[in-house]
Amino acid sequence: MRILIYGAGVIGYLYAALLADAGYDTSIYARGKRLEILKNNGLLYKKNQDLIKVKIKILEEVPDDDIYDFILLTVRENQLYEALTELKNNKSNTIVTMVNSLDSYKKWEDIVGTGRILPAFPGAGGSINDDGILDASLTPRIIQPTTFAEISGNKSERTKQFSEILRHAHIPYQKVTDMHLWQLCHLAMVVPIADAYYESDDPEKVEKEWKIMRTTAERLKRNFNFLRKQKGKLSPWKMNIFRFLPLSFLTIMLAVTFESSFGDKFMYQHAMKAPDEMRELHKQFYAYMKRMK
Repeated sequence: MRILIYGAGVIGYLYAALLADAGYDTSIYARGKRLEILKNNGLLYKKNQDLIKVKIKILEEVPDDDIYDFILLTVRENQLYEALTELKNNKSNTIVTMVNSLDSYKKWEDIVGTGRILPAFPGAGGSINDDGILDASLTPRIIQPTTFAEISGNKSERTKQFSEILRHAHIPYQKVTDMHLWQLCHLAMVVPIADAYYESDDPEKVEKEWKIMRTTAERLKRNFNFLRKQKGKLSPWKMNIFRFLPLSFLTIMLAVTFESSFGDKFMYQHAMKAPDEMRELHKQFYAYMKRMK
């Protein structure tokens, strides 16, 4: 089984490390400074108190005839179309798009070809320091496992195969029937959370700004009530908690979460390192809401 990780950010590093450690023939494609670090030092990550070096192939190009069973596209939303264009002539059959986006999957297929896209989203967070050392972990299963689905929502041989790869690598996962709805619900949650950091004068201590916490709770309620009305359901169902919880209780829950180590690793670090991406997703999500009203 050959797997290519296209993108050397936190998500790419972590999935590359986990899949390589599980024994899969894994390669990672990188560019710029991250490529130089990988070539000089290899892929390094913290595991408990140890520093682990991953046995992995490091690529600075992806030839058209270099064929993989799965290509995991782990880039930011604003890098998506450039990446798809670079991969359009590669002969691999499946590109797993682990990207935050509300774009039509058909637009992606128009670039790389019908049937090649397997929409997905990772369940992970963390950081890479200036020396290229990864400090990251998978999101707890109960909160957000790696999520994927065929565009049609049907089961397929490759979703079965991808499930087995993740299971063997001890990566929690879930298959859904409507990946677009799942991503809508995900953005309904993460956009207000990122906005809270950007609106604060002291993002590291935003949980102490009660007005921002309450505004974030109000936005979450509004977003999920809107999606429930428009779509008839939320995905996953547990997102209804944002609709059902009293505003005061939700505000307190948010403050506790923002202050926690979970909030630091899975919320703060990404929001502060990818503001351009998150602000673009803010535009996409609220433009979607405006169109649907």
